[in-house]
Amino acid sequence: MDQSALADRRRLRRKLTFWRVLTLLVIVGLGFAVYRMGAGEGGRATPHVAQVRISGMIQDDKELLERLDRIAESDSAKALVVSISSPGGTTYGGERIFKAIRAVAEKKPVVSDIRTLAASAGYMVATAGDTIVAGESSITGSIGVIFQYPQIAEMMDNLGISLEEIKSSPLKAEPSPFHPPSEEARAMIRSMIMDSYDWFVDLVAARRNLSRDEALRLSDGSIFTGRQALQARLVDTLGGDDEIRAFLAGKGVGEDLPMVEWKGDDGGSSLWFARAMAEFVRLTGLADLIAPASLRPWVGEKLFLDGLVSVWQVGRK
Repeated sequence: MDQSALADRRRLRRKLTFWRVLTLLVIVGLGFAVYRMGAGEGGRATPHVAQVRISGMIQDDKELLERLDRIAESDSAKALVVSISSPGGTTYGGERIFKAIRAVAEKKPVVSDIRTLAASAGYMVATAGDTIVAGESSITGSIGVIFQYPQIAEMMDNLGISLEEIKSSPLKAEPSPFHPPSEEARAMIRSMIMDSYDWFVDLVAARRNLSRDEALRLSDGSIFTGRQALQARLVDTLGGDDEIRAFLAGKGVGEDLPMVEWKGDDGGSSLWFARAMAEFVRLTGLADLIAPASLRPWVGEKLFLDGLVSVWQVGRK
């Protein structure tokens, strides 16, 4: 056999060896990455204090509700800290989250942690905790309900635009932005607002152990600093992590347990394999090994053509 054939055979053997080793590493590493993802990033499989952050506008958030349900069922999560930074949102969204947090509280201690702001529906969510901790300068309160809509009738008149309307009854599609509301429409909307408001006030009274008159006095839409809220009994403690830990310790939750944030994830989506591979590459440090410059001696130049390529991407058209 000539030298050229021997060199080709050695080159082929090196390529086969490389791919066998790489395949074995990928299988082992991918299995480890999937295990980590299944167990929960950040140590969800070991005893810990779960943390959930609620920020921005509060809405009917299905993913958050499912996450809270998983925390309630998790044997590893020994307690829950709900950190809130929100100006409020929909009353219904706040109601759903409140009930989901109370479901967690039936099984383990829950602390509401008011950060910069927890107002309106944000405060509604905070009342779901077994205790409420706030900063001295945190902003909270704004207990109330509001309904707003634009009125563009005058602008339409200026533009010479009119709207003809035929409806089954006078209160259908009222109030309308295209004309001032009738007294009947105002009464209907106000009745709806006051019904939701009464529910909110009763909730505050029950959760904060206040009389209804006390709750009503605090439910005029006013906002409070953490210090003022403590005096008004809208929060229980001023402070932060130390106070949270002290409360949980009183409930039998070890102070040495790590606090692990449960973030929203898409682990059930079609991207799970890509996420697992990214985790594998990060954990094993293979990024440098599989870089084009490192692979060229083994696989040649054809895999690294410059220019346009055609690839299949999940979920893209």
